[in-house]
Amino acid sequence: MENVRLGVVGLGWFGGVLTESARATGLFDVVSCFARSEESRQAFAAAHGCTPAPTLDAMLADPAIEGVLVVTPHSTHAEIVENVASAGKHVFVEKPLTLTVADARRAISAAEQAGVVLQVGHNRRRQPANRRIKSMLDAGELGTVVQFDAIHTAPGALKPELPAWRTDPAECPGGGMTALGSHEADTFQYFAGPAARVAAFSKSLMSRTRLDEATTVMIEYESGPLAYIGTSYFVPPLVTVAAYGTEANVWNEQDGAKVFVQRAGEAERTQEPVETIDTTVDELAEFAHCIRAGTRPETGGPEGLEIAAVLEAIGESVASGRTVELSNVR
Repeated sequence: MENVRLGVVGLGWFGGVLTESARATGLFDVVSCFARSEESRQAFAAAHGCTPAPTLDAMLADPAIEGVLVVTPHSTHAEIVENVASAGKHVFVEKPLTLTVADARRAISAAEQAGVVLQVGHNRRRQPANRRIKSMLDAGELGTVVQFDAIHTAPGALKPELPAWRTDPAECPGGGMTALGSHEADTFQYFAGPAARVAAFSKSLMSRTRLDEATTVMIEYESGPLAYIGTSYFVPPLVTVAAYGTEANVWNEQDGAKVFVQRAGEAERTQEPVETIDTTVDELAEFAHCIRAGTRPETGGPEGLEIAAVLEAIGESVASGRTVELSNVR
């Protein structure tokens, strides 16, 4: 398969991660980069061996570029996806797709009208540990599934080099929910399907930044189970996902490194072997194959829209103190 030629928009830390992950697939040539700061463009180009584009329009006008990685502040995604798609380029946008359903629909419509691939970077569902949970769910090994829970924390908000937009509540509503908890919202969507309603609490306890330090989200799924997601962008790192059923419980712990299972009648859980993979390399390999084969990615526009709906509902619930029906948000 001929390598896909890529441009990168948004040249911060994770722009670099995705660039190196794209190269690690062996399926891409990263040839161009753009950010508003010339200094950023030059530094990124030197570090990653690509050519800085003076403007986004200049990058999109290059007929050699087939796809674009979008790694910019969340509120900019819809407009950039529209621009990239209208130029006939395939687009991979780092999660979340957008912060609102209206913006998600804009992005999806632009990609559909242009006939280009739109993929959203919800990578953690790809962990073999989460694939294992999904296979157990599909096989009925958990019996009647009653609940999911997850905790995702990391002290990123305390890093002095963190870009200002990452601690802006307008860009990151719900404290750590946007940067961290949206991973688990997508994983639970993968497990259970669409959410039916959301209730959320989010508060500031220390006022060290403008972000809330603690956020708790409760979700009821249309398929029946309830779920809990707890997240903070201020405390030591912890990533766990669990599913509980009448026949078995299963845990993904240490961010995909370990799996534990406790079956009905067993007094304790036991650890079971699980692989680990680089999930960003895995998702970008799919992006390349979708471009070449004209197929649809696992986490495309519809999946991205569902998480935008959950995030929008969380914001509404926090503000109102009420449960929010997802059907009203969609």
